[in-house]
Amino acid sequence: EVQLQASGGGLVQAGGSLRLSCVASGFTFDDYTIGWFRQAPGKGREGVSCIRNSDGDTYYADSVKGRFTISGDYAGNIMYLQMSRLESEDTAVYYCAGGSRRIVYSMLNSATAYDYWGQGTLVTVSS
Repeated sequence: EVQLQASGGGLVQAGGSLRLSCVASGFTFDDYTIGWFRQAPGKGREGVSCIRNSDGDTYYADSVKGRFTISGDYAGNIMYLQMSRLESEDTAVYYCAGGSRRIVYSMLNSATAYDYWGQGTLVTVSS
């Protein structure tokens, strides 16, 4: 059974940093595309950062470029999202998701392209 578990959220002041973790079981990351998405209250689910592990292609939303970094510990089957210079607009529930290694680049930030989802971790940035 495929499972994803996200953790690492919390309360942080604006300008601070957090690192989110996503632990997978039932599959190995290097065969999949992994995405981090977020959903703020009253808003839709937004693709934040994704990596297609088959070739290393990455996607970052414009709003997080230069501040967030996606990476992986492939031996441990853990994906990370390092978030720096956090802003109040980053407040949301963050989810990790797993999808096919064949997701085309234009769909990396589309939630519908992913098959497996973790339970979400809340990030609150206070201004």
